[in-house]
Amino acid sequence: MGIQLLVVHLDDEFAAMLSSAVSICGVSAAIAACGAVQGDRRKLSYVASVVLIVAVPMIVIQPWIIRAVGMPEIVGGAWLGGTLDTTGSVVAAGALISEKAMKMGTIVKFSQNVLIGFAAFFLSIWWSFKQPENGQQRPSARVIWERFPKFVLGFMLASLIFSFVLDPAILKQTKVTLAGVRTAWFALAFTCIGLETKFTDLVSLEGGRPLLAFLGAQAANVVWTLLLAYLIFGGYFFAAPQL
Repeated sequence: MGIQLLVVHLDDEFAAMLSSAVSICGVSAAIAACGAVQGDRRKLSYVASVVLIVAVPMIVIQPWIIRAVGMPEIVGGAWLGGTLDTTGSVVAAGALISEKAMKMGTIVKFSQNVLIGFAAFFLSIWWSFKQPENGQQRPSARVIWERFPKFVLGFMLASLIFSFVLDPAILKQTKVTLAGVRTAWFALAFTCIGLETKFTDLVSLEGGRPLLAFLGAQAANVVWTLLLAYLIFGGYFFAAPQL
């Protein structure tokens, strides 16, 4: 899967979930990947824990680096949006810099979130052909549909409705209520993840290879995304966006 997580040998389930988490949007992408490959829930809990644990120091360190080197706010926000693996952490880190950086980071992160549906769809197809059920050589559309994580459809449908159908005035009125509901459900979900997480497992599970793979991939992601942020939003090839 991808670069097999920097040549650290992992099974395909771990590789799919970790690769999706690093390259798309963290826990949400890992959940979608787990559903697409019908992966082990224990592995998903492990991936979610690693993502959240690594995100905590990054929320503090990356804004400090951005301020210390005098990085442009737009570039810094794009860097945060492309490297921090949860939308909440992007907002928190961006707020430590400026409102402009927070908005830029959120835009980049939401752009990545859109990729969840495509990744889940192609993972469903790829895994169905890789692991055909009942000895079938070509899995049916029904098998692919059963593997596809349905929450992705709800995400895409809600995004389309709120983007193109509902009146902006309605969105403004419901924004606070929806934010409260979202926060409550996120808190409950991540509390449950924490209850399933043992820090000793992060090091002991499969000899600590998944943790090393994630850390290595995230380190490469931080450097690569910083380069892209400068090239795309630094005014070298395109005019810097005005927020």
